[in-house]
Amino acid sequence: MTKALRRPQISLLSRQNRLIAILGAIAAIGPLSIDMYLPGFPDMARDLNTSISRVSLSLTAYFAGISLGQFIYGPLLDRYGRKKPLLIGFALYFLAAIGCALAPGIFSFILLRLLLALGGCVGMVAARAIIRDSFENEDIARAFSSLILVMGVAPIAAPSLGGLLIENLGWRSVFWVLTAYSAGLLLLIGFGLGETHRPDPKVSLRPRQVGQSYWKVLRNRQFLVYSVGGTIGMAALFTYISGAPFVLMNILDFSQSTFGWLFGSNALFFVVGSQVNRALLKRVDTAVLTRTAALIASAAMLYLVTLVAVGIPGAVSFLGGLFCFTFFLGLINPNLQAIALEPFRSNAGRASALMGSIRMLGGALASSLVGLLHNGTAWPMVGLMASLIVAVTLILWYEYFLSRPAASSV
Repeated sequence: MTKALRRPQISLLSRQNRLIAILGAIAAIGPLSIDMYLPGFPDMARDLNTSISRVSLSLTAYFAGISLGQFIYGPLLDRYGRKKPLLIGFALYFLAAIGCALAPGIFSFILLRLLLALGGCVGMVAARAIIRDSFENEDIARAFSSLILVMGVAPIAAPSLGGLLIENLGWRSVFWVLTAYSAGLLLLIGFGLGETHRPDPKVSLRPRQVGQSYWKVLRNRQFLVYSVGGTIGMAALFTYISGAPFVLMNILDFSQSTFGWLFGSNALFFVVGSQVNRALLKRVDTAVLTRTAALIASAAMLYLVTLVAVGIPGAVSFLGGLFCFTFFLGLINPNLQAIALEPFRSNAGRASALMGSIRMLGGALASSLVGLLHNGTAWPMVGLMASLIVAVTLILWYEYFLSRPAASSV
C-alpha cells in the first residue's frame, strides 16, 4: 500500500522537474540574447561602419522591445492559452535572429533587435504564468528558485561563449547560434510542453478592456507592493551590471579576462542564493525570509558605501561585499515575484506581463542613470545600488508593520 501511494508522488515530482527544465530553457533566451553579443561591440562597429555608441542602441532597443512586448503577450496568454503565443513569439524570434545575422547596416540591425525582443519576451511572461498555473501558493517561490537554477547557467556562460564565438567565427555567428537555439525551443514547446491554461475567449483584446484589466491587476495591493519592491530590486541588479565594467576594470584595475571570471562568479552567487532560498522556504515563511534577506543585502551595500567613502582599501573586501549583496538578492528576487503573483490564477498572464514590464522598465532606467551620473568614481554604481536595496527593505518592513494590527485582530 505504501508503494502504491509513493508512485504518483514520484511521477508528479518528475513532471514538475521536467516542466522547470523546459521553462528554464525558454527563460534563458533573455540573458543569452543580451550577454552573448556584448563582447562583439567593437567588431560590429567596424563591420557595420558605425560607432560603438550606435551599436549600444541595439541594447536599448532590445530592452524597449521586452518592456512593450510583455504588455502585448499578457492578454494573449490568457485568451489563447500559454502554448500558442509561445510558438508565435519564438517563430518571430527565429526570423529576427536570422535577420540580425544578415543585417547589412546598423539601423536595420537595431530594428531587428527590437523584433528579436518582441518575439523572445513571450518566454519571460509565459514562464512565470505557467509556474503560477502549475504550482500551489506555498510552492511558487520554490519553483521560481528552481527556475533560476536551470536558467542561471545562461548569464554565467553567455559572455564567455559569445567571446569565443566572436573571436573564432565573427560576431554574426552569435546570431546563427541564437537562430539554432530558438529553432530547438520551437520543437521543445511544440512536442514537450503541455498546455497549462485553458483558452478563455471571454478575455478581450480590445485596447480599452486590456487597459482596464491591467488596471485591475495594478489595484491589487499585494501585487502593487511586491512588484514595486521587485522592480526596485531589479533596478539594483541592472545598476551593478551597468557599472561593474568601469568599477572593476578601471578602478580596481582587473584585466578583461579577470573581469569576465568575476562577473560570472557574481552571477553564480545569485544562482546559489536562489537555491539556498529554495531550501530555506521549507522551514521559513516566504515573507519573513524575504524581509531578512533584504536587511542583510542592505547591510552589505552600506558596507560597500563605507569602503568607497574611505577610498576602497582593497579589492578583496570590496568584492566580498558585492558577492554578499548578489547572494541575498538571489533570495529576494524569486520570493517577491511569487508573492506578487499569488493572488492571481485566471489572469496570471496579464499579472505576469505587467510585473515583467515594470521590472524591465525599472532596470533600464537604473542602467541609464548609472551612465548619466558617471563621474569617474565608484559612487554612481555603489550609491545607487545602496539606495535601491535600502528602499526595497523599507517597503517590505513597512508593509509588515502595517499588516500586523490587522493580523493580530483576526
